[in-house]
Amino acid sequence: MKNRFIYCALSLTALNVFFLTANCLAQTKALDVQSEDHLNKITLFLSGEGRLSYNVTRRNKIIIASSPLGLSCNDQDFTSGLSVVAISPVQKKREQYELKVANNKSVDHVFESRSITLKNELGALIIMDLVAGKEGVAFRYRFHDGAKQVRSIKDELTGFHIAPNSKGWMEPYNKAGKYTPGYEDFYLNVNSGDSIFNPRNPSVGWCMPALFNVNNNKNWVLIAESGTDGSYPGCHLQPDAKGGIYRIAFAEKDEKYTLPLADKEHAYPESSLPWTMPWRTIVIGDQAGDILLSTLITDLAPASKIEDISWIEPGKAAWSWWSHPDDHSPEIYNEFTDLSASLGFKYTLFDAGWEKANREGKIIDHAIAKGVKPLVWGYSSEYFDPKKRKARFKQLAEMGVKGVKIDFWCSDRQEVMAALQSVFEDAAKEHLLIDLHGTTVPRGWQRTWPNYVTAEASLRTESYFYEPRFPEKAAEQNTVVPFTRNVAGPVDYTPFALTIRKYPRLNTAVHELATAMTYTSGIIHFADSKEVFDSLPVDVKNLFKEMPSTWDRTECIIAEPGKSLVLSRQKDALHYIVGINGTNNKLPVKLDLQKWGDGFSKFRLISEGKDRLMEFKVQTYPIKSDWSYVLVPKGGFIIQFIK
Repeated sequence: MKNRFIYCALSLTALNVFFLTANCLAQTKALDVQSEDHLNKITLFLSGEGRLSYNVTRRNKIIIASSPLGLSCNDQDFTSGLSVVAISPVQKKREQYELKVANNKSVDHVFESRSITLKNELGALIIMDLVAGKEGVAFRYRFHDGAKQVRSIKDELTGFHIAPNSKGWMEPYNKAGKYTPGYEDFYLNVNSGDSIFNPRNPSVGWCMPALFNVNNNKNWVLIAESGTDGSYPGCHLQPDAKGGIYRIAFAEKDEKYTLPLADKEHAYPESSLPWTMPWRTIVIGDQAGDILLSTLITDLAPASKIEDISWIEPGKAAWSWWSHPDDHSPEIYNEFTDLSASLGFKYTLFDAGWEKANREGKIIDHAIAKGVKPLVWGYSSEYFDPKKRKARFKQLAEMGVKGVKIDFWCSDRQEVMAALQSVFEDAAKEHLLIDLHGTTVPRGWQRTWPNYVTAEASLRTESYFYEPRFPEKAAEQNTVVPFTRNVAGPVDYTPFALTIRKYPRLNTAVHELATAMTYTSGIIHFADSKEVFDSLPVDVKNLFKEMPSTWDRTECIIAEPGKSLVLSRQKDALHYIVGINGTNNKLPVKLDLQKWGDGFSKFRLISEGKDRLMEFKVQTYPIKSDWSYVLVPKGGFIIQFIK
């Protein structure tokens, strides 16, 4: 009997050791996924206390160092005591699609994916989905079980550990106010772990996307999110990054100045189960240009929910507000409609005050008669209630309106994320385009809802009216935003603002013109007056007529955030090289134009005229391999290849 007891005890001990060993192997052997090219890898780790963390590597070098994961919920805790239940096989997933608004029209990317199921000490399950591709990695949390119970998340532990010697570009997340948060602050050149300094408005965190130069300056990384829907708020990063760990922060409860949102003790994420949360997206590149051209954010977003997208047409628009902010007369709106018609623009934008002008002068009918599609402005609260929104969209469509610029959202709360999805959907049913202002950044939504063609969420040319620091910093920002905010989605920068406003412009006229071709926007709303457009040289006017509003192919030639940017842009048979200088110094540029202009015999160069702030010089040259140019301070150039 004694021997049998000893045997059973030994057997049980052996069995326990077996399960313990199996669990340890499960928790250490396969909690990772690597891209098909073996460059990018994300790996999960479990501590002895069952705390979950991860790191990200490229070529086995650390990109994101050990960083925390986990969720603290109202009914369950997933921050410790976790153990592995199941590990799925690695699966290939191919994302092949086209974007209406893009640097590169066609996308064809392959991802390696894996799901890891863990349980907490009470047996509740949480799933971590991992993906890795040639442009980076991503992960998200998922609750599969729950019998439709409602769960809220009190805290998300997710962090991004950026090495202390890394520098980056980050934008302060402004505290709730009359016009904030609206993602309209400067991108600041920071060291990892820096506190927020000198923001435009009081701030409570850092915005995403956030850009860093890591791995001893050998790699660039962009931290962002994708696929946010009505089941989660828009997120930002906490203001303090102790040890370089930037942690996720939820929208603030007081972000409700412009919308009829309920008062809440907390603005925690809340959803019935099952529940799939947004992707935490980490874009990785060897060069900053790899970040600018990445489509990882749209790759992870749901595919288009609009079956027929043939009616969605990118284009250019004249816009009267910048040059005539206080003139809401029918005459001024019609003048800018006529300007659109003369330049071959598809659209004209009627900004705030257009309703009275339309009653008095039928400005919409005038635009339609001219063959120009009218876009109109609206206030966010008019589009927040579902019944009012649907009725308004239907009314506008019946009037002949083709798109709506909806302003003053100023909130990342979950209710707003849900409303935006409904805005895109309801507008699509009426074949209306959407331009959001005073709003959050896109999160891959332009793939899911291709009628979402552009958005503000950026400091732009209207700042010449309002921000005294803008003239000095504008050129620098124009060489940063294409690597940050514009990677998340199209930017309604409203380029070409030449007339001097309250805060005098320092960028050259060519720099301002070039921003129409360095930023990506489904509709380019050109600033300035009819008189300025009428004064332009013929070749510059022709550039406005021919310039595309989206691109088939883009390549980065020079990509130095905060310093300079030179892009090769192609659309059908059109081919350009466009460059801007973000500094106060002269910058020499040397290009092999025979390489970039293969198939063309000469090129037209648009550069600074005698008066750099207002004038252009246009010259034509034969193509040669060793073309040299000097970008003047805050200057630019545009090359147009000619057959």
